[in-house]
Amino acid sequence: MSHPIEQLKQIMAQLRDPESGCPWDQKQTFDSIVPHTVEETYEVIDAIHARDWENLQEELGDFVFQAIFYSQLAQEQGLFDFDDVIRSVNEKLIRRHPHVFSDQVFADEAAIRANWEKIKSEEKSSAGREEQSILDGVPKSLPALSRAYKLQAKCAKHGFDWDTLTPVVDKVREELDEVIEAVHDTPPDPAAIEDELGDLLFAVVNLTRHLEFHPESALTRANQKFARRFQGVEALANQEGKSLDDYTLSELDRFWEQVKQREKNRGSD
Repeated sequence: MSHPIEQLKQIMAQLRDPESGCPWDQKQTFDSIVPHTVEETYEVIDAIHARDWENLQEELGDFVFQAIFYSQLAQEQGLFDFDDVIRSVNEKLIRRHPHVFSDQVFADEAAIRANWEKIKSEEKSSAGREEQSILDGVPKSLPALSRAYKLQAKCAKHGFDWDTLTPVVDKVREELDEVIEAVHDTPPDPAAIEDELGDLLFAVVNLTRHLEFHPESALTRANQKFARRFQGVEALANQEGKSLDDYTLSELDRFWEQVKQREKNRGSD
């Protein structure tokens, strides 16, 4: 029996076979697979957050299949194949970890990180991909919160950052005031309001970064908490045999407070 990875590569090649393959797989392109890659990424994340290790195994398999699929498309176009992908990442990991794979010694983790960045810069320069800006390496397709975090972190490495928390908090307050001011303008300017909301979100991301949290993680926790509590509201409403639409907002708020109190009693949050 062939190695599992080799078998997966063979399966992929058969799926793409022009004569006997699967019609859906045959018509896929690099661009058409991207939405599926994004979806599979989030399914991996969901499994991790749920601590569902059996499902994580399955989702990681789907994730690996994405890499196999892209590599098959590249191979068909004479660009590279999956072995090239694995070979390049092996070489990169060894090259970027001289403190592990050679006798090179560094004073501390900060020195290791600085050398890592130096090696990355040299790699891009030798490949003709030298950055014109320190921000060029931040992927434009990142989710907006993550990209804001990365942009700020990149700038912070070069001294463009506040040293203390106070001005960071002040900036959040300032941006909130500007949102309120834009909302109350007569007539209101939707584009201006959106701009101010974006500035507020950017400032909040900076606050989470200074507090050493990631905005995606913080917002994920808030989303989970809201969904859990609203499902509790739904359960209380169902106990009375009525639809949510039959309740007033004040009645639903009362259910919400009951759910919050129940969580506090359980020490949930």
